Amino acid sequence: MHIRTSFPYETTHEDVLVPLSDGTRLYARIWRPLTEEPVPALLEYLPYRLTDWTAPRDWQRHPWYAGHGYASVRVDVRGHGNSEGTPRDERSGTEPDDGVEVVSWLAAQPWCTGRVGMFGISWGGYTSLQIAARAPEPLKAVVTVCATDDRYDNDVHYAGGSVLAVGMHAWAATTLAFAARPPDPAHVGEVMWRDMWVKRLEAVDPSVHTWLAHQTRDAYWRHGSVREDYGTISAAVLAVGGWHDPYRDTVLRLVENLPPDRVRGLIGPWSHQYPDRVLPPGPAIGFLQETLRWWDHWLRDEETDALSVPLLRSYVMDAHPPATVYGELPGRWVGDPGWPSPSVTPVAYALQGAPILVRSPQHTGVDAGRFFPFGNDADLPPDQREEDARSACFEFEVAEETWVLGRPRVNLRLTSGSPRGQVIARLCDVAPDGASTLVTRGALNLSARQGRDQAVPWKPGTTEHVVFDLNGIGYAFPAGHRIRLGVSSAYWPWIWPQPGSEAGFTLDPIGSTLELPVRTTESDPSITFEEPEESEPLGVTVSATLDEPCPERLVLRDVAAGTWRLEVDPGHGGTRVYPDGLECTEEARETYTIDESDPLSARARSTWSIRLHRPDLPWDARVETVSAITCDAGDFITTDELVCRDGDEVVFHRTWEKRIPRTSG
Repeated sequence: MHIRTSFPYETTHEDVLVPLSDGTRLYARIWRPLTEEPVPALLEYLPYRLTDWTAPRDWQRHPWYAGHGYASVRVDVRGHGNSEGTPRDERSGTEPDDGVEVVSWLAAQPWCTGRVGMFGISWGGYTSLQIAARAPEPLKAVVTVCATDDRYDNDVHYAGGSVLAVGMHAWAATTLAFAARPPDPAHVGEVMWRDMWVKRLEAVDPSVHTWLAHQTRDAYWRHGSVREDYGTISAAVLAVGGWHDPYRDTVLRLVENLPPDRVRGLIGPWSHQYPDRVLPPGPAIGFLQETLRWWDHWLRDEETDALSVPLLRSYVMDAHPPATVYGELPGRWVGDPGWPSPSVTPVAYALQGAPILVRSPQHTGVDAGRFFPFGNDADLPPDQREEDARSACFEFEVAEETWVLGRPRVNLRLTSGSPRGQVIARLCDVAPDGASTLVTRGALNLSARQGRDQAVPWKPGTTEHVVFDLNGIGYAFPAGHRIRLGVSSAYWPWIWPQPGSEAGFTLDPIGSTLELPVRTTESDPSITFEEPEESEPLGVTVSATLDEPCPERLVLRDVAAGTWRLEVDPGHGGTRVYPDGLECTEEARETYTIDESDPLSARARSTWSIRLHRPDLPWDARVETVSAITCDAGDFITTDELVCRDGDEVVFHRTWEKRIPRTSG
């Protein structure tokens, strides 16, 4: 990593309030080059608190863009950080509508040329796509990283029509804790901050209530998904993802559905991170330089190679032994001029053998790894041999090196004795020594087999073919290895188990296939990247603690009771001290428990503790939450508790408990 200290332009930054038409003002930080000439503006717009939570990351890239002649702007959405207003549901429409106003406000500033670009990762990347779908005239280009275009089936809520227990629960618990954080009196005033906080807290409602109330792809989810109509996007889109990020299929869909003269795709081996941050797995790239060429082309009309590169640049990973973290993964870059690619051919592998009863224990999935890998030591799936033993497995010898690029597909002939259930497919690379590396996976709620927009119970005792895709991947299976397809009826805590699913299903290999997108073994040596660089860091320090460190992922088995518990530290812990004196402490813990024989025993629980402290004011605000989901055959049962304190005074305390019918999930 190269830390850039000098740039073509000297820069300055200021905090401002952006006015909206309803009188609400959004908090913004603007980095600008010192020049008399107007410049294009770049906008990153999300709820994650620009004055503390994302400040270290913001300082790595916004000053860099300003130093290269752009006004780089970071804005908190309404009801978050130091922005006015109250938090809203992420698909209410208010957030992208506000964003359109921010884009227009930026374009109208005297220091702006009238051209605006948007960028962001995860929430910020998704919001960039949503605002692009509203097509504000000044918005000319977007860089979207690790973002989703499908809020139902490629996000934290559902997968293949099944409830994503680890995603939906953990994210709902996180959003509750985040929405409850107060504005900072150092930025909004020592008088106003508490009134703003109380109004915020009175508007807070756990997101899980809404998410579980919509268990199929209905109008609620379609409203928030640009996948419903790619034709609404007129801005140019650079779509970026990582093979270890759950949203990478968005890149494949965008390059397939947007006009080729206005889209480019890039997928590396990365986790849920910007590709320049040198976090596992690498190799990292000079991503800021890559985006600068995109901005220069679309916002300055400069001649760059932004469109001369292949439509899709992908990293095909070499085989590697199973591990929960990799510094760098070996492989090579390939370029495809279109998608679907003329260099990729679907190859069907017929399953062999007699019909087999697939009745996986309910704790199958404890070795799934983290849903959102961030580059931590325990993020990725360990050796899959134990998971394979809990699944029905089919193997195929690799006679010659085989490259896979795209989304594998399974066609399975199933007989089920229960009206409800789920099927999970894992694709693994088995080395000669028996080590099993997870390559990719997919899942299907059996009631969603006729479409994610409907729930059709299975007629017990009948046989049907079910077809579903696994997540996209770029992987090279070497000669002498074996391709293993593992099929299971459970995958906790990724997939919330269905009532009756303990009976499993019968899989008939005759007529069942695994289809792999096999690519020609031709790399593209012309695809190269500069070394990663960023601007000078903000200078946040992490305070040392005498506490014993908690394991990132801990699996506990009660042998006598037959229960399994997965304990997860999401990695937010510790105290960060900012240069302006702010101290921010966050501690979180997730727990997932299940009886290996009872799908109705599933339980997810999360706790959050947040402290924001300024010794100089003095200011000491605390947020504590406890969130849990359990179930019975007919309902999900959610409980949430929120306690907020100003010093020793309880400012807000509320408990929610709700039963939500299990209509599909």
